[in-house]
Parts: sequence; C-alpha cells; structure tokens
Amino acid sequence: MPKSSTTQSSIRGRLLQFQSKKRPSDDQPTATPLNAQNNVQAQYGGNDKSGVLQMFPSSWLPYVQLVRLWPPAALLLIFFPHAFGILHAAIKMQASAEHVLRTGITIFGGCFFFSNAAHTWNDLIDAPLDAQVERTRKRPIPRGAITPKSAIIFGSTQVLGAVIILACMPLGVSTSGLYALPNIISTTYYRFAKRHTRFPQIVLGFCLAWGVVMGEVAMGVQPVSYSPDEAGVAVDASVILLVAGTALWVLIYDTIYAHQDLQADLKVGIKSLAVLLQDHTKAVLWPVLMIMTGLLLEAGRASGLGTSYYLFAVCGASVSLGLMVWYVDLQDSRSCWWWFSNGFWWTGGTIMIGLLVEYSTQVRF
Repeated sequence: MPKSSTTQSSIRGRLLQFQSKKRPSDDQPTATPLNAQNNVQAQYGGNDKSGVLQMFPSSWLPYVQLVRLWPPAALLLIFFPHAFGILHAAIKMQASAEHVLRTGITIFGGCFFFSNAAHTWNDLIDAPLDAQVERTRKRPIPRGAITPKSAIIFGSTQVLGAVIILACMPLGVSTSGLYALPNIISTTYYRFAKRHTRFPQIVLGFCLAWGVVMGEVAMGVQPVSYSPDEAGVAVDASVILLVAGTALWVLIYDTIYAHQDLQADLKVGIKSLAVLLQDHTKAVLWPVLMIMTGLLLEAGRASGLGTSYYLFAVCGASVSLGLMVWYVDLQDSRSCWWWFSNGFWWTGGTIMIGLLVEYSTQVRF
C-alpha cells in the first residue's frame, strides 16, 4: 500500500506539472475566435489603428470610433430591416431591379447618416455611465478625445445628411418625415430607457424594426393609409407582422449583447433584460424565438410569399438564431460578443436572402 500510494502521488504530481506547463495563462490569448473580442472592441475605443482603421487619419479615428464605423455591425444592423422593407415592397409592387437597387443605395446612405447621428447621441447621453464600465470607458467622449460640444456639432451634420436623404424619398419629406417620427422619438428615448425601465431591448427592437416601414416608404408604398370615403385607416398587416418579427430578433441578440456588461451594469445601476433575467435569460429567449418564427410565418402568409421565403427567411433565421441561443455562454463576455458580432450576419442575411430569392422568382426582369 505505501508503495502504491507513493506511485500514485508521483504520477499525480507529474500530471499537474505537465498541465501547468500546457495551460495558457489568463494574460496569454488562446487560439479561439472568442479572443478576437479584445481586438475588435478596441476599435470602438482607445488608440487602436489596426486593420481598416489604418486608412483613416489619426484626427478622424475618434469619430470613426464614435459612430462604430468599423467593424460595421451597427450600420448593418440598422440597414438590414430597411432592406427587408425594400424587398418586401418590391415583391408586392413587382418593381424593377433598377428601382430596387437605386432605392437600396439611397437608403444605405440614409442609414449611414442615421447610424452616425444615433450613436453620437447615445454616447453623449451615456458618457457618465460609459466612464464607469471597463468595456466602454475608452470610447471617444469618456476618454476626452471628443468634447461634448464637438460631438453635438458633428451629430448635427449627420442629422442634416439624414434629412436630405429623407427628402429624396418618393413620398416627399413631409409624408416620409411623418413615417419616420416614431423612429426618431424611440431612438431619442432609447438611451434613457435603460435608466427608466428594465426593458430597453424592447425600445431598441422597435427603433430598428421600424426600418422595415421606412424601407416600404422608400419604395413609394404607404403601409398605413387613410381614406375617409372607404374603410378609414387601412394597415398592411404583412408589414406589421414583419416589423414585429424583426423587433423580436433585435430583442434576442441585444439581450445577449447586454450580458457582456452584466456585472458592471449591476454595480452602476443600468437596467436591461440581461440584468432582469440573469440566469433565466435562455429560458425566456427560447419562447421569444418561437414567437418570432410564428410572426415571420404569418408575414409570409399575409404577403402570399412562396417556398424560397419560408426556406431561407423563416427556417434560416430560426435555425441561426437558435444556434446562437443554444451555444452562447452568457457567463463569458467573449462568447456573448462573438455570437452577437457573427450571429447577426446569419439571421439578417437569411431573411434578406429569402426575400431576395422570392423577389427574383416572382418578378420578370
């Protein structure tokens, strides 16, 4: 027995010694995609000039970071719902490819200015809170690279750019502006929502999903119309269903995104669904995903869409978002960032592809 015990102790000691040599330290990056988080997020703050950021003069870098220009996740998350609306309207209108492409380019420009203005506003309001959170304290305004006055001037120029794009829409600036009003109000309020309510993701979901309506408007379609001689107010149910489904997509990915800062938010007092749900988040996201799938199904049925839409947009979006909810580790901020920054491409892309393929099969070029 003593000999056996000594042998086991020796083997155990060698094994522990081997593991300590092989195990990477906390400061040493491992060869996994999740370790890209530090490099990617550094591009929204600090003095990082790697990759595409090398193209910009140093004096531009704080503004590039302020508007989250690179990586372009923020811009694309705003553009995707608009693209859904453009393609959805194009299918109903049997619009020409030239019309769709021209509208898409115009709306992308509008999304660029809107994204810039919205993020400038967000960071102005959130600067005191951002300074208390490790992940955001090096953003341009908290670190002093951009003064509040400079941010206001810059943001105003971006608002002007968005208004000019709005004036280019076929329904005119007054009608288009009226449709944009709910989005303007909700976007303005969003940064205060995390102080007033535990459901800021619902507000953000409405903000971004309203892009579906604006995409329809950009094509010359009015999702809501009024006729005093007939039925009064008429609402296109298929558009509302698509807006609602898109809003739940936003709610899911932004709740996962919010888990990155869960501990910091608890200390600072920031409210979110991540703070509210904590260990129960996935249990809530699964039924939300099921409702989102049902809304996308109903949107397709109400629009008379075919197999391509259901295969790519409904199945593709549900599977890709389901993989995100299943595999993301909400206790690991690196995992939350990786699934957010990669997962939105899959879900947004499949919905867009589904509508695009459906458009190409229904419209004669």
